[in-house]
Amino acid sequence: MTLFRRKKQVNLDEIATQPSVFDDPETAKYFLPTEKYENLHRFDPNARWTWAEELPLINKIDWKITLWACIAFFALDLDRGNLTQANTDNFLEDLGLSTNDYNLGNTVFKLAFLCAELPSQLVSKKLGPDRWIPTIMCLWSIVAASQYWLNSRETFLTCRALLGVLQGGFIPDIVLYLSYFFKGTELPFRLALFWTTLKIVDIVAPLIAFGVLRLRGHNGQEGWRWLFLIEGLFTFSVGIWSWFMMAPSPTQTKSWYRPKGWFSEREEVIMVNRILRDDPSKGDMHNRQAVDFKRLWKSICDYDLWPIYIIGLTFQIPTGPPDQYLTLTLRNLGFDTFNSNLLSIPAQAIGVVTMLGFTYLSEVWNEKSLMGMFCQVWILPNIIALAVLPSSTSPWAKYAVVTLLLAYPYPHAMQVAWCSRNSNTVRARTVSAAIYNMFVQVSGIIISNIYRADDKPDYRRGNKQLVAICAANIVIYALAKLYYIWRNKQRDREWNGLSREQQIQYLETTTDQGSKDFRFAH
Repeated sequence: MTLFRRKKQVNLDEIATQPSVFDDPETAKYFLPTEKYENLHRFDPNARWTWAEELPLINKIDWKITLWACIAFFALDLDRGNLTQANTDNFLEDLGLSTNDYNLGNTVFKLAFLCAELPSQLVSKKLGPDRWIPTIMCLWSIVAASQYWLNSRETFLTCRALLGVLQGGFIPDIVLYLSYFFKGTELPFRLALFWTTLKIVDIVAPLIAFGVLRLRGHNGQEGWRWLFLIEGLFTFSVGIWSWFMMAPSPTQTKSWYRPKGWFSEREEVIMVNRILRDDPSKGDMHNRQAVDFKRLWKSICDYDLWPIYIIGLTFQIPTGPPDQYLTLTLRNLGFDTFNSNLLSIPAQAIGVVTMLGFTYLSEVWNEKSLMGMFCQVWILPNIIALAVLPSSTSPWAKYAVVTLLLAYPYPHAMQVAWCSRNSNTVRARTVSAAIYNMFVQVSGIIISNIYRADDKPDYRRGNKQLVAICAANIVIYALAKLYYIWRNKQRDREWNGLSREQQIQYLETTTDQGSKDFRFAH
């Protein structure tokens, strides 16, 4: 993992400790972590360490934390997305459902998902992600497996709602949890690996479905029933495993089943101080300290994060309907059940490469908004092609366009990390992760209602709408960049206009929370 650092080649014996506000005796006291901070006993502003100590430690954290997060997300997305594979096995026909019922099911799921995100995040902040995440994983896996017994439109919609409620808090909880262990510059690539798992699921799930759906007729049941049952039981096992894999914080890895913990005292000192030197605001709350209503409202009203929320609402709409309807579209193009599942794999495989490369470059170049704009430029000509290609066009030509479209570099990981970095307190980071993802889920509701039954099979009206939204997204990214440039210049002007004495007085008297030398990433 350390290959993907923005640092150039370093001498392993050199000091790796980065400069920070703690190096200035006059200002350091204004950035100290709160007494409630769970890692306070390992905080030492005078601590120094070498690259030979830090780089192996980062790899160790990746094996303990990042790998677990990716496996847990694999389980989430397996249950969240297997409805796509079920569709290739006549799921709708077997339950007597229409395309509009399918859209309604997706809408119910997205609505329940987004309504649960913020409450789940607040519960997680109070109880701790290490307790809450395994709990919701076990609960939703039971619901997912119970879809084996679906028998009507009502049971279908009920399961969609329950899955949305139980899965809603998982992603923002994970983002907050990862921020306890990684610096702001390290988080985007970890999140890219996290969302790479989504692409891997999109590759592996059709292969699993290719085999499991052949069980149609076994015990007189349809293949899609076995798919729901088997994948739900797999997630349940991951949920149980997560109870034993998650640690509350870098200095709280010991337990009755792990008496020696993961890290030595020296490693804990390095972990805590590298995190706080990168972002002193991470020491302003305990990891099991609840966010009260006053703090919640203050976080919601933080208008400096609204540009990222707006991007979360719109960025994936242009690719959402083609992706959601991929297997159904392939069936309509004349491919059978099993080939439809297999033909969905190339777009996801290419997407893994483009997303990882894109996220890495966004950190190397320290660029967020222009990289997001590039994604929309990739999408636009392909959406235009889907809107204007004649109905007589070869199925393989249409397949090539859809594959190129869905292979675009998915910017979600970069944007989640962007939102986290522009949140200047743990309180804001807790809430902003949930709010951003809520906007993403709202976009999912929009996505589920663009392709309509009366627009089949080419969905020309829907694709023209997607063209307009994609063009608007390019403008939105540009405006977001201009806004953050303006805000940084404003903060620089105000701070640089103060004398040294006035700056010290400000630090002594301000009620502002978070890092006082904060600047927005863009």
